[in-house]
Amino acid sequence: MAYNFLPCDRKQAYLLPPSLADWLPEGHLAWFIIDAVEQIDLESFYQKYRTDGVGNSAFNPSMMVSLLFYAYCTGERSSRRIEKFCQTDVAYKVITANRAPDHTTLARFRKDNDQDLKGLFLEVLRLCAEAGLVKLGNVSLDGTKIKANASLAANRTLKHLEREVEKMLAEAAARDAEEDEAFGPGKRGDELPEGLRDRRGRLIRLKACKERLEREKAEARRVQQEKIDRRQAKEGATGKKTRGRKPKSPEEGENIEAKANATDPDSRIMKTRKGYVQGLNAQAAVTREQIIVAEDVTRQANDKQQLHPMLQQVEVNRQAVSVKGSIGVALADAGYCSDDNFTKVPAGEAELLIATQKDWKQRKAMRDQPPPRGRIPSGLSVTELMERKLRTRRGRELYKLRSQTVEPVFGQIKGVRGFDSFMRRGFDACRCEWSLICCTHNLLKLWRSGKACWNR
Repeated sequence: MAYNFLPCDRKQAYLLPPSLADWLPEGHLAWFIIDAVEQIDLESFYQKYRTDGVGNSAFNPSMMVSLLFYAYCTGERSSRRIEKFCQTDVAYKVITANRAPDHTTLARFRKDNDQDLKGLFLEVLRLCAEAGLVKLGNVSLDGTKIKANASLAANRTLKHLEREVEKMLAEAAARDAEEDEAFGPGKRGDELPEGLRDRRGRLIRLKACKERLEREKAEARRVQQEKIDRRQAKEGATGKKTRGRKPKSPEEGENIEAKANATDPDSRIMKTRKGYVQGLNAQAAVTREQIIVAEDVTRQANDKQQLHPMLQQVEVNRQAVSVKGSIGVALADAGYCSDDNFTKVPAGEAELLIATQKDWKQRKAMRDQPPPRGRIPSGLSVTELMERKLRTRRGRELYKLRSQTVEPVFGQIKGVRGFDSFMRRGFDACRCEWSLICCTHNLLKLWRSGKACWNR
């Protein structure tokens, strides 16, 4: 009996070289990213390379950017895993033209081009704008806590840091004395062991933590002294003692239990629904079509101070990518609620619609309380006016959009692509990483929309 099977001869030699175009279907994400990068200005990357042809050959920045874009789009950030996929995955092979940059090259490229990679967010946003996906009628703002590449257990108080720094400096001095005795003054001897090199790196981080806590301590004392001076000036002007609790002394106003992380001094202790994490606060402004139009990372756990800077960034980005029309309504949850935010005029004179209480309480109030009718009562505070606006029929319909726009975006980033923690350390590195995450989110939206201009 003869089976009618297609041949599967793995030793068959090709008479003609195979074409990469035959390896993936035409609509594959890899081809889309290659085409998208061709539309992006990468001049700032190329300026870092020699133009005289001298030296070892380097990987083309266009290929490296395409590789990082594809890896981030598919939920992969580890340079070692990307190196592995370049050897085993067909899509990665297509992007690299069957070459395989090692993980050191990938990590170095990402580190050396931090600011240029962050600038690609605007380039991709421009592609989305040209495809007609960026519409600023309603923009939702929110923040999400992203874990740092550091442990909560690595936090230290100022006293603990002082003791640890003194101990390590004493160990270094003792080691120097031993080497001087063994090799002679001024002579180096052999290379330092790996453990001591790590200690010196740790000493640098410990000193950075110590300096930060000392700055915060000095700032807390200054603020407390200003409160005391204002109270004394008021009492001197009126001749009466001010009512209320007397301010603490500058020394008592210090946060003795303040801590800094010895692994990543730029990270902070953040409170989330599931407890405390060591991380940073990632911000995003999202359109109704779930396109991220502004992004940033802050060390502040509270969102209140991020409202107007984020709206300003939306306006700057809008002008940079030539989107017509300013923000219509800016939607945000109670994390952005404050009298200062309500009284300050937002960028582009956007209308603010911000919850004044936690989401579940806000939704319950909207369900249980009827929409207000008649003229607006006089004497209401700015917060009460915002609460009244939220309970109107228009306010209810608009605020519903917030949970349909920015929250799904964070779900897609953290839940689907698995970006719930930073892989890099340091504030600038984390900002670059978050920018790449948001940039590739927009790329995926553009790919799925089928409206990319070069595909028409």
